[in-house]
Amino acid sequence: MTRIFSGVKPTGHLTLGNYLGAVRRWADVDQHRADALFCIVDLHALTVDHDPGRVRRLSRQAATLMLASGLDPVLCTVFVQSHVDEHARLSYLLECVATDGEMRRMIQYKEKAARERERGGSVRLSLLTYPVLMAADILAYGTDEVPVGDDQTQHVELARDLAARFNQRYGHSFVVPRATRPEVAARVMNLQEPTSKMGKTDDVGPGVVYLLDEPEAVRKKIMRAVTDSGQDVAYDREARPGVSNLLEILAACEGGNPEALGGVYESYGALKKDTAEAVVELLRPVQEKHKELCADPAYVEGVLRDGAAKAREMARPRVDAAYRAIGLLAAN
Repeated sequence: MTRIFSGVKPTGHLTLGNYLGAVRRWADVDQHRADALFCIVDLHALTVDHDPGRVRRLSRQAATLMLASGLDPVLCTVFVQSHVDEHARLSYLLECVATDGEMRRMIQYKEKAARERERGGSVRLSLLTYPVLMAADILAYGTDEVPVGDDQTQHVELARDLAARFNQRYGHSFVVPRATRPEVAARVMNLQEPTSKMGKTDDVGPGVVYLLDEPEAVRKKIMRAVTDSGQDVAYDREARPGVSNLLEILAACEGGNPEALGGVYESYGALKKDTAEAVVELLRPVQEKHKELCADPAYVEGVLRDGAAKAREMARPRVDAAYRAIGLLAAN
């Protein structure tokens, strides 16, 4: 069976973009067709300044929302990255085959490092090396497919390069994975800045819809979404990013086609109203299930504990074999 790995970083509250671009597909498709692992990648949250208590709270919230979205621990493995030591163990081995140039070419590092330099500061070393940890997350499990948004494709390419290089130098140890992307709403954009991704951490204002937003807050944010000059409702990502973002969100909610929906509406107001109601109805069952799970924290903790044990059992033999292959003595 095909093996899938993907994860969520607990650096902010999960958004509509996270749900439409990843989590819903995990629940509706991936866990049914593959041996799937879904991880809260909390070690990645340490690459920037953070509040330890907030990371713990967001990790628990992310796990609860993933389960509320339909992930079934009978069908898939849900766990926290730091609960499985093999991620960190393998990361160091892969650092020993990665190059400094590869790391410094990674887009997210270049952008964040440049912003810090402008402020007169510097970034943590872990921000430079975390793409190797991401590769370790993937390769430890013999992953075949990594469902990602467009902005993460570069990281999967790095995992492919490191797997192939390790295999060539030290003998076949890893499956070379491939990235897969959903057809619609792979990258939901900020409602106020429709040329920028709807991110968990970059904006806490009206441009981001969070999965736990109250219905009225959702409606208000979408009704105030930035549109484009002119009055025609047409799908054109380059020329009309604001309207196109709304059309993509509506299409993703209702299973339609954004280009076809563009011909249905005669005004921006009607499009915004229908999009807002579609999002409210989409999130309603997730929020209701989240409320139920919050009332039973022992269940969520048990899922994470069992998931980590299962993940550890899958990863350890491959990581141990990689240790031997690269030249390290086996522990007695």
